[in-house]
Amino acid sequence: MSMDKKTEVGLRLKQLRIKQGISQKDLAELCGWGPSRISNYESGLRSINLDDADMLAKHLSIKPYQILFDDDELTSFANVTTIDIQPNYQKSFPVLSSIQAGAWTEACEPYLKDEISEWYGTTERTSPNCFWLRVHGDSMTSSSGISFPEETLVLVDAEREAQNGSLVVAKLTDVNEATFKKLVIDAGQRFLKPLNPQYPTLPINGNCKIIGVVIDAKLKLF
Repeated sequence: MSMDKKTEVGLRLKQLRIKQGISQKDLAELCGWGPSRISNYESGLRSINLDDADMLAKHLSIKPYQILFDDDELTSFANVTTIDIQPNYQKSFPVLSSIQAGAWTEACEPYLKDEISEWYGTTERTSPNCFWLRVHGDSMTSSSGISFPEETLVLVDAEREAQNGSLVVAKLTDVNEATFKKLVIDAGQRFLKPLNPQYPTLPINGNCKIIGVVIDAKLKLF
């Protein structure tokens, strides 16, 4: 008896994930999703749409079609083996300081290129309301799982809705600077959680505004 499409795609995702040596939990965190989402995909309980496949493929270092189609399906498409899909940097956004990010408003007046010295592109699907922020300190550096060492550039989408487990940039009311943390929602209470366990988790009690959700990151090694 043949598997249905959702189960088949889910099994293929599981095989690709295991091949990369990454856990369901870590893959979900990299994608900014809840911990059960990958399990639901792999068990065939939830369909993987094109956007989800694109996100998963990015963090598994593969192409989206490798998740969605098997070899037989691919060979049935004309010229599929000759197509080399390369990312196109279609949008560029400015690098802001933590002070500028902290003052980011809903109106989001555009920064001019002569006002900002650094601009970087992204292949992610974004709203027009985005900026890059450079990570300072080691509060988001972790010895296991996802980690953002100092000097990492993170792309913040101010129009993306923050959910439990999202990596967010927020501003506390008593400081001018923006801070980068993981949003945790537990029993209706919201917290800003560092990935470094040596730093305290901060409860959100009307003292914080979520500026945006991190959707991409870059780290220059040289």
